[in-house]
Amino acid sequence: MTEVKQHRLILMGPPGAGKSTQALAISKKYNIAHLSTGDMLRAAVRNNTCYGIEVKPFLDNGKFVRDDVVVVLIKESLKSNPLCANGFILDGFPRTVSQAGMLDIMLRAMNIPLSNVINLITGKNTLEERISGRLIHADSGRTYNTSFIPPSVPMKDNVTGESLTQRSDDIPFVLQSRLSEFNKHTEEILSYYESKGILNTVDASRTADEVSDSIHSILMATH
Repeated sequence: MTEVKQHRLILMGPPGAGKSTQALAISKKYNIAHLSTGDMLRAAVRNNTCYGIEVKPFLDNGKFVRDDVVVVLIKESLKSNPLCANGFILDGFPRTVSQAGMLDIMLRAMNIPLSNVINLITGKNTLEERISGRLIHADSGRTYNTSFIPPSVPMKDNVTGESLTQRSDDIPFVLQSRLSEFNKHTEEILSYYESKGILNTVDASRTADEVSDSIHSILMATH
């Protein structure tokens, strides 16, 4: 019997590149887990856990959270989320070469190494426009935009009717800090994964459907 290859991938890209939108689409299409480190951390803050109390000041100011905290949260999710048996998408991690190395060690120890790293690229002006109008449904991770993908009812989730919110780190001065932090380490991380032969780049300035088609083609080519 032919072995079915799991898709175990990382989505990279700056804030506003569409990582969450694409991760949700991939997760649904391939029935694999979407592991957003940002969502994990924000849930910890929302639930006032010990990790949440520690990381809240970092999130509010667009700064990176300690590596060991994020790795623990990822490992717990890999073990507890049943969809991880089919594969997973990591969204928002790693952000430094050190984190990439820690992640590789952990995944190899669990016998689930990465199969792809997909880097979403787009211009700064597009990022700022997307971010300034972004709205989030906290429980599901569904994302809207007041200009591009508005909810049917203003400030309400299309599925549940619950209120939408803007993330505390989506305001302009925090966005600049987030972009600065991202750009500081990006080149090194991309080189790290390119050396492993698993890096692919996708133009994320196009429509969400066009970006999804490109990602699907990459995954099929490496299947």
